[in-house]
Order: sequence, then structure tokens, then C-alpha cells
Amino acid sequence: MMNAVENITSHYLADYENSASALPGRHLPWLQQLCSDALQQFAQQGFPSPREEEWKYTNVSAIEKKRFSPAASEAAQAAVDSDWLDACRLADAWSLVLVDGRFSAQLSRLEGLPESVIVCAMAEALEKHPDRLEVRFGRALTRENHGFIHFTSAWFSDGLYLHIPPRTVLDKPVQLLHVVTKPDSLAVTRSLIDVESMAEAEVFETFVGVDDLAYLNASVTEVLVGDNARLDLYKLQCETGKAYHFGGTYVLQESHGRFQHHNFSFGGLLARNEVHTDLGRAAECQLNGLYIGRKRQHSDNHTRINHTQPHGISREMYKGILDQRARGVFQGRVVVFEGAQKTDSEMNNRNLLLSNDAEADTKPQLEIYNDDVKCSHGVTVGQLDEKSIFYLRSRCIDAETARNMLTFAFANEMVDKLPNRSFQGLVQAQLLAHFPQTGIVKEWL
Repeated sequence: MMNAVENITSHYLADYENSASALPGRHLPWLQQLCSDALQQFAQQGFPSPREEEWKYTNVSAIEKKRFSPAASEAAQAAVDSDWLDACRLADAWSLVLVDGRFSAQLSRLEGLPESVIVCAMAEALEKHPDRLEVRFGRALTRENHGFIHFTSAWFSDGLYLHIPPRTVLDKPVQLLHVVTKPDSLAVTRSLIDVESMAEAEVFETFVGVDDLAYLNASVTEVLVGDNARLDLYKLQCETGKAYHFGGTYVLQESHGRFQHHNFSFGGLLARNEVHTDLGRAAECQLNGLYIGRKRQHSDNHTRINHTQPHGISREMYKGILDQRARGVFQGRVVVFEGAQKTDSEMNNRNLLLSNDAEADTKPQLEIYNDDVKCSHGVTVGQLDEKSIFYLRSRCIDAETARNMLTFAFANEMVDKLPNRSFQGLVQAQLLAHFPQTGIVKEWL
């Protein structure tokens, strides 16, 4: 009799045998071995289940029931409306577009890149820079071990490779646009961002889908931040209401490396976002996030900050707004290693419930193995402040508008943190489109 894991993974394993030869870089011995090991791990473990502590609030069994498969790439570009895609682009930025998990040269805009900088599709990088990738690919995943990691390692069809050489500062951001166009399709990508010592860059990841399609988008991004380097990474996930999303960002920061991440999760029937980072000596990390859920949306946000060396600084603020029967999950974990004295860490999670049926599960964790540190965390789950509503009503504002204004102000605080005005405008437009309440007007901004 087939066991539970075999039953969950059977059709994915069967499909893999038919499509593996078409996946990029599989002729490279080191990558072939990596993918083979990942496939074996996935066959044993399957997708994560609520029996696992870090997945106890999220059940992904529906992914098996939908039976997602890779989309044919021939007509993918024709399904993307150029005007619609332009509305998702950042102004004055290089953009690399992935359609149904594969690079589209026709839709991408990479002209004018500095000669020393590499920005290309992962499939191309594996052909042109295999030796460089061999020593970097997977470096940020050594602490990770769950089914989605192994699944993406085996199945990825493309992604982004970005290499910034030492002392190079990009004068424009790079945007990676993930677009899904086919129903019941499987888009799996792996990206690697390598920012060497004293270099600086801004990277934006945007996940969107055409129409109201059901599909699975699984994406893993590895980030290497060198000595005294800086990377600002932004993510906007505004996919269709029937989509399933797994997005993992895994970071290694060398000494004095600075990493900042802004995560906005608005779309998808079920979305899981992971941001895990290891801080070297005197490294700095800032994680900001906003998740919004309505109807029966499920948004799971999992962060882990490992202070492995002394004098590290981390700041984290995540906010959630949940309406109707939506469920929001925040699991934030800060680990201070034995030798990481003088660590300074703060973590906060605030949740606003607009319905009695909405649910927020929040689990902050501090694991401290050193006495000479400064660490704190705070969590709130509640409804709108009636005193604030009364104040606005005393200024001739009706009750519904008062509640809308307060709710929108709660969310927009995270948008105001964005230094890039083009991305801020893109996020605000998606915030207005996905906001649980009606009657929100742009003039409140």
C-alpha cells in the first residue's frame, strides 16, 4: 500500500521523469547531483505538513489535489498584455521577466547594464558561468530542510542571476517580474543575488497572475551580501485569488553587511513567505512586512534571524489586516548564538482583525545563548480603537469612513517606509485594489 508521502508526491515524481531533460543546467555534474539529492529528499519528505512545528498553522495538502503541471512555453509570451505588464513595471529600472517560470527576452528590458555587472536568467548563467555558480549555488540553504526547498531545487525551470562585483553601486534598480498565464500551471524558479564587498544594489521581486487563475508559484531566492556590502530587497506578491504561493528568501551576510527586506503579501488563496538570514560580525538586518487577507485567504509569514557573530543589529516589523474568514500567520524567530555578544535585536508583530471570523496566529520566539545582548519582542492582536473612531466622528466623519481611514492608516505606515517612490506607488495601487474594505480613496495618502 502506498504511504501518505508517496501518495502526495507521486504525480510530481512521475512528471519529473518526463520533463527533467528540458530543465536548465542538468548537464552539469554538480547540478545534476544537487537536483538528484533534492528529488530524493522530496520523495521521502513530501510537502510540509501541519505535523511539523514550523508549519503547524498551514496546510498545503490542496496543492496535491489541484495537480499542477509545468506550462508549455511556446505561446506564453503571447498571453501577456504589454499594457498590463507595463503597469507592473518600475519606472527607470532594468527588468527581467519570467513567464510561467521561464525567461522572456522579448518582455525583459536589460539594455544599458554596466559591463562588469551580470544580470541574466538562471538558465543562461548556468551555461555561461557554471564555475562561478558551482561554488555559490545553495550556500544560503545549508540550514534549510523542508519539502518546498527540495521541490524547488529539483524542479526549477529558470530564475534570476545577479552578480555585483566589489565596489560597484548600481545606479538603477533591478526588477524580477514573475508572471503566470496558464491555469493549473506550475512555475518553479531559483534565483541567486551575489553582492560582493562594498557593492550596493536594489532588487524588486513582483509576483502577478493573469485573470483569476489557479496555479502554484514556488520561488527560492538566495542572497549573498559581502563585507561592507548593502542590498535592499523588495517583494510584492499580488497574485490571483486562487493562486498558491511559496516564496523563500535566504540570506548570508558577511561582516558589516547590510540587508533590508520589505515584504508585501496581498494576493493568493494560500501564500507562505519565508525570510531567513544569517548575520556575520557587526552586520545589520531590517525586515518589514505587510499582509492583508480577506474572504478565505491564508497568509503565512515565517522569519528567522540568526545572529552568529558579535555586534549584530536586527529590526523587524510585520503588520497584518484580516477580514471575513481570512487567516494570518506570523512566526518570527531570533537566534543569538553563543559567541554573538553585543547583539541588538527588536521584533514586533501587530494584527488588526476586522471580523469576528478572522484569525491571527502569531508566534514570536527568542533563543538567546549569550548574556551580553539586548533583545525584545512585542505582539498585538485586536480591533480598531473605539476612542480613535469617536475622535474622527466628532470631526463630522461618519462611522464607516472613520473605520476605513484608521484601517488604511494602519496599513499605509508600512508603505511609507519605502524609499523608492516608483515602487511605493505600485504598492499603494495594489493595496487599494486588494483592501478588504470599500470606500478607500487615494486622496487619503
